Amino acid sequence: MLNSFSRTELIYGREAMEKLAASRVAIFGLGGVGGYVVEVLARSGVGQLDLVDDDRVCLTNINRQILATRRTVGQYKADAAEERVKSINPSCVVRCHKTFYLPETQGEFDFSQYDYVVDAIDTVTGKLALIEQAQAAGTPIISAMGAGNKIDPSLFRVADLYETEGCPLARVMRRECRKRGVKKLKVVYSPEKPIRPLEDLSISCRSHCICPPDAKRHCTDRRDIPGSNAFVPAVAGLILAGEVVNDLTGFTGEGRR
Repeated sequence: MLNSFSRTELIYGREAMEKLAASRVAIFGLGGVGGYVVEVLARSGVGQLDLVDDDRVCLTNINRQILATRRTVGQYKADAAEERVKSINPSCVVRCHKTFYLPETQGEFDFSQYDYVVDAIDTVTGKLALIEQAQAAGTPIISAMGAGNKIDPSLFRVADLYETEGCPLARVMRRECRKRGVKKLKVVYSPEKPIRPLEDLSISCRSHCICPPDAKRHCTDRRDIPGSNAFVPAVAGLILAGEVVNDLTGFTGEGRR
């Protein structure tokens, strides 16, 4: 019988679709990268999604974040994501966590409940805590490296963290993961050298922050305000989500494993 995911089933088969429907995936970070991860997993028939982000949609998110529209400005990103998921797949079980994931908040999550974890957050301390918590639970995890200040989406690659090159964030993560005894980590990264953003205070969030007034964090709290575009974060998110789907179903580029 035809359904919302029939075209996907033509590639993966019924057994794979049943695996996706029975899977629970946690996405940490619902911004330019993480929002597209949610989109793909919802459209792929994943049965349960945990959406983790305490941020609200800002007007400046519209240029790159699929959850950001004029209508959703001011909403919690987790709420906007849940609404979008339900509009795609009403049977998906969605759990919203309006939490900024850091070592201090990691106790709120039981990673043994997840079949896969997607790291799409920005902070190094948060990423490291995610990786350690996932690996301690034996839960597969994939991490996004830097996507800001880049313009060539064709350069993104899937690799082990220790095989990456050219990405400043990956360089820091390699050093810190070695210190913690993390032996391997699947990542999506680009070796493209980041562009230095314009120093134009008239269009900088640094001096004209328009985050929702009740947002828990504002642009002025950030050390750097990266430039961005509509397509680089999107491609990174699509690749991340594709890896999750293929890993959960046991598929490779040549078909079934």
